[in-house]
Amino acid sequence: MQQTQTKPGNVSQLLSQLNESATLAMARLSRELAQQGHPIVSLSLGEPDFNTPEFIKDAAKKALDDNITHYPPVNGIVEVRKAIAEKFQRDNGLTYTADQIVISTGAKQAIANTIYALVNPGDEVIMPSPFWVSYAEMVRLVGGIPVMLPATVEHDFKITAAQLEQAINTKTKLIIYSSPCNPTGSVYSREELAAFAEVILRKEELYVISDEIYEHINFSGKTASIAAIPGMMDRTITVNGVSKAFAMTGWRIGFIGAPKWIADACNKMQGQITSGANSIAQMATKAAMEADPEVIAPMIETFRKRRDLVYTLLSEIPGLKLNKPEGAFYFFPDVSSYFGKRNGDDVIHNATDLSMYLLKTEHVAVVTGDAFGDADCIRISYATAEETLKEALKRIARGLATLK
Repeated sequence: MQQTQTKPGNVSQLLSQLNESATLAMARLSRELAQQGHPIVSLSLGEPDFNTPEFIKDAAKKALDDNITHYPPVNGIVEVRKAIAEKFQRDNGLTYTADQIVISTGAKQAIANTIYALVNPGDEVIMPSPFWVSYAEMVRLVGGIPVMLPATVEHDFKITAAQLEQAINTKTKLIIYSSPCNPTGSVYSREELAAFAEVILRKEELYVISDEIYEHINFSGKTASIAAIPGMMDRTITVNGVSKAFAMTGWRIGFIGAPKWIADACNKMQGQITSGANSIAQMATKAAMEADPEVIAPMIETFRKRRDLVYTLLSEIPGLKLNKPEGAFYFFPDVSSYFGKRNGDDVIHNATDLSMYLLKTEHVAVVTGDAFGDADCIRISYATAEETLKEALKRIARGLATLK
C-alpha cells in the first residue's frame, strides 16, 4: 500500500513569495473561532448581507431551463457582453463594443488578467495607498514592482496629481486604483481624475486600471470613470462586476471594458487559466446589467444609514482618526494612538497587534491596515445589520478602553 506523505514538500518559489489575502485570512480565523464556540462578530469581509434580487435569480433559473449549460466563449456569452457594453454607455458614458468586453470569474480575475497581460518583470505599477489587498501581490507575481503612493486620513486617503507626476518614471507601466475605494470608502471626483489624466497622457505606454466594483455604492452622486476623460479610453481598463451592488458575491462574475488589443490579451490569458465564466451566472449578470440601477436604491440607502451609524459610534471612541467615507462599505480609522499601550501581557505595537487583540479579547474581527498599505489603520466593514454593528462597536470601544 502506498504511504501517505506526511511531511510537506517545498512549494514553488513563486508561491512562497505570495502573502495570503489578509481579509480572507481573518475571515478564516473568525470561522475557526466561531466553530470552537466563541461569540465572534465579524467585520472583516466586504460582503453585502442582502440576498441576490429575485429578478436576477429568475434569470438564472430560466437559463437552466433553456439549457445554457455548455461551455461559453472564453470572453463571455456575446449577448451578455453586449448588455455590459450598454451598461457602460448608460451609466459611465463609455462606448465599448462587445469584443472589448471580457467576462471573468470575479473582478479579481479580471484585474489579474490585465496585470498579466501588461506588466513585465521590472515594470513599476503605481497604486495609491491604501489599496485593495491583492493589487500588490498580483504585481509581484509577474515580477512587477508595486510603487505605493501614501495618502493619509487627513487628506481623505486621496493622492494628488502632483504626487502622481512625481512618481512616474521610465519604468512606470501601470496605475491601479479603486473608486469608491476599498478599504477607505474615498471617491475621486471627475475633476481629480481629469488632473490625473493630464499627467498620464504626457507619458506614452502608461495605462490605468480603474477598479469601479463599488460604483453604485456611492453616497456622493454618480461615480466618475477616468476612461470618460478625453484621451483616456485608449489608456484605461475599466473593471466592474456584480458582486457588491447586486449582492452577487457567490456568483463570481466580473468584467472589463478595454482597448481591443488589451481585451484580446486578457482573453488569451483567461483561455489558459479558467476559460469562460459560469454560463448560468453570466445570464444572471445580463439581467442585472439590463436593470435600471434604481432597483438597488433601497440597498444603497441602507448602506448610507449604516455608514452614518458607524461614523457616529467610531467618532465617540477616543484616539481614532477617521474620514467620512463617500462610498463602498468600509471605515479605515487610524488607530496609531493606541500603539505602545498594553493590557496585561498584551502589548500593541501596530495595527496587526490591535486586530488580533480585538479578536482575542472582544471577539470582533477586523482587518489590519498593513495588508492595505497603511500599518496605522484597521479596516472595518459595515456590510451587516445595524444591531450587529452596534454590538461590534460597543466591543471595540470596550477593548480599546482597557489599553493603558
